[in-house]
Amino acid sequence: MDATQTHRDLIEQCRNGHREAQFELYRLYSQAMYNTALRMVRHPHDAEDLLQSIFIEVFTKLDSFRHESSIGAWIKRITINKCINFLKSRRLSFSEMTENLDREEPVHEGYEPAFSIDKINEAIAGLPDGYRVVFNLYALEGYDHEEIGQILGVTEATSKSQYSRAKSKLREILK
Repeated sequence: MDATQTHRDLIEQCRNGHREAQFELYRLYSQAMYNTALRMVRHPHDAEDLLQSIFIEVFTKLDSFRHESSIGAWIKRITINKCINFLKSRRLSFSEMTENLDREEPVHEGYEPAFSIDKINEAIAGLPDGYRVVFNLYALEGYDHEEIGQILGVTEATSKSQYSRAKSKLREILK
């Protein structure tokens, strides 16, 4: 039996209310979703609360999962939406930027990172909410600016400007 069929069976068991299957689905995806939530909301207690809310929604809406994507991608989408709604409820603000956006800087051969992962994560956590959310969605979660704009209810240009400002702020923090 392949992994896809195994996941289909697990999802079907969850839909039928089998607690062991629900625990297994939680076990498989909770750590990754917690990490995503923590990157977005910064505070462990908020991320833990969101994680519980995320899985409540996963289990109550599992009937709407149609296998059009992987279960992990579907849960991640719920996670990101929950985090964004949480941040919006805390008055997350985005500002428009009309100046030209920075271009991506090329990586040179032989480049050695100057900072540890912990230092970079700390710098990302220190970004203002708007910058951090866009930076995480673009650089870490792989969304493009059009998708980010749709998710956050902002223009594509705003997403690009927030990302550009986030990169500048990170450079400043890491100096």
